[in-house]
Amino acid sequence: MITYVTDRPGHDRRYAIDATKTNNELGYKPKESFQTGIEKTVQWYLNNEQWWQSVMDGSYQNWIKAQYNT
Repeated sequence: MITYVTDRPGHDRRYAIDATKTNNELGYKPKESFQTGIEKTVQWYLNNEQWWQSVMDGSYQNWIKAQYNT
């Protein structure tokens, strides 16, 4: 279900950043590597099945309606 748009040809091919400037000029260093970040993300989903099941089955929409009066 990918829809390519004409306003930005090739925009879906690659998303990447060069963090050199933030590292060099600001001294920024990420607290997580990709590996530790993905492990924590997967573990979060494993620990929060009720949340993602409600997203998958659509029942979260009831919460959205109650919170935002939509």
